[in-house]
Amino acid sequence: MDFTDILQGPLLGVWDTVVAYLPNLLGAVVVFLLGVIVALVLQSVVVQVIKFLRIDDLAQKLEIRSQFERMGIRLHIGHLLGWIVKWFFIIVALIAATDILGWDQLTMYLQQIVLFIPNVIIAVIILLAGILLANFVQRIVKSAVEAAKLASADFLSGVSKWAILIFSFMAALVQLQIAQDLIRVLFTGLVFMLALAGGLAFGLGGRDQAEKFLARLKKDISSDR
Repeated sequence: MDFTDILQGPLLGVWDTVVAYLPNLLGAVVVFLLGVIVALVLQSVVVQVIKFLRIDDLAQKLEIRSQFERMGIRLHIGHLLGWIVKWFFIIVALIAATDILGWDQLTMYLQQIVLFIPNVIIAVIILLAGILLANFVQRIVKSAVEAAKLASADFLSGVSKWAILIFSFMAALVQLQIAQDLIRVLFTGLVFMLALAGGLAFGLGGRDQAEKFLARLKKDISSDR
């Protein structure tokens, strides 16, 4: 037996393996490419639908985009949702491709990513809803404090707004399962801080009004007698 005969057996075995595996590889590539095409098409559709519904204009009017711009983030809801949809279907295509190739560990990992994507969407919704609520509450609190002729209207309305924004941000992080224990500690500390700040603001801003109310009450009691 010469050297050629020694190598021939293993080489033929490798070739048979490649030939047997080639249909799966080609099928996985075709499935993945089709998935990418579908993802890009759906991304474009989502962007156009959001543009047609003028969601970004509504976000601008509701001051949602301005809030993100203050944080250095340029928000475009259509592009954001399109990006999420695109990568969702790309990952789904990858799952199908890895399943065809029999890569079970990678398939399971990608499935976990797909299952996590709804958490990202919910976190974004929580953040957007928090911004809407914060702006609404700021206007209500400021109008109420000014109507009551109390001091610190801007301070109290600002505290109310940022408290809701911070709570919304924490809720979004909890939805994303990021530092949940730390967020609980911060949440407790923030509630205590807001209670203390609210008490001080009410005490300082409402002191004169409280004195007038007590004087009026004393006068009414004296006149009744």
